[in-house]
Amino acid sequence: MAFVLVAVTALCFTWSMTLLTETSVPGIDDRWNRNHKYMVALDVDGTLLDHDGHMTPSVRQAAREVVARGHDVLIATGRSMNAALPVIEQIGLDRGYAVCCNGGVTLRLDPSLEDGYEVIHKATFDPGPALRALRKRLPAAKYALEDEDGNFLSTERFQDATFGVEAIGVDFQTLLQSTAVRVVVFSTENTPEEFSTAIRSIGLSGVTYSVGWSAWLDIAAAGVTKASALEQLRGRIGTHPSRTVAVGDGRNDIEMLEWAARGVAMGQAPAEVLAVADEVTASVYDDGAALVLRSLL
Repeated sequence: MAFVLVAVTALCFTWSMTLLTETSVPGIDDRWNRNHKYMVALDVDGTLLDHDGHMTPSVRQAAREVVARGHDVLIATGRSMNAALPVIEQIGLDRGYAVCCNGGVTLRLDPSLEDGYEVIHKATFDPGPALRALRKRLPAAKYALEDEDGNFLSTERFQDATFGVEAIGVDFQTLLQSTAVRVVVFSTENTPEEFSTAIRSIGLSGVTYSVGWSAWLDIAAAGVTKASALEQLRGRIGTHPSRTVAVGDGRNDIEMLEWAARGVAMGQAPAEVLAVADEVTASVYDDGAALVLRSLL
């Protein structure tokens, strides 16, 4: 096992990851703090925004400073495009790239474009087999999907802020016949534990999926994750793998944290996310993302 130093207040300990705090020992992470350009992938909900959808001035300012310094900052989110764009604007990004729908949609940002962005990649899939298996095991759950045209179709008036548009109510058969970029399943009838157990028992195949904090499931095309989209962009940008940084808190961030040379988990992240991180920062309610971003300045 590789050991690195941990900085907590003024004390140093030997451990398997670095904990970032406001009083971290200067120079402890100088390997990340040299004057090089980084590719910085930032999750949104639970990382830049708290679970009420609020970004603190400290996080906003730190993100804007990293952008202004010339690093390649990217949003990498499970949110759909229209829900990600306001966050992109908040942190001052008008050039570069963004990953939405857990890797299902990639945007190129450029102020010279009519809308300020264009979709350069979209990974679609047939949601039918997964939806049928899920409906059989979770008949009371709510189902929604983003189709290839950016519309959100949903059953039982299912609406969420991460959709970015108002969902259109349809019957389940319409979902089965659609081409999807993203499928979302939410259950108010099950505890998160019951929901997770049900998902594992189904054994979904032919798709990529992640279970959220609550009884929430996100599904993308097979092999599509934030990490797969970021790796495509890394090659496009020309960043060396050693210059990659990622910050996230959810199970849908696990592959991204493993992909990055410096993968940082938010302090409130679940155990399986903490286990793959190189570092753990403070929680979203203690501006953990700002600590990581300032270390790049």
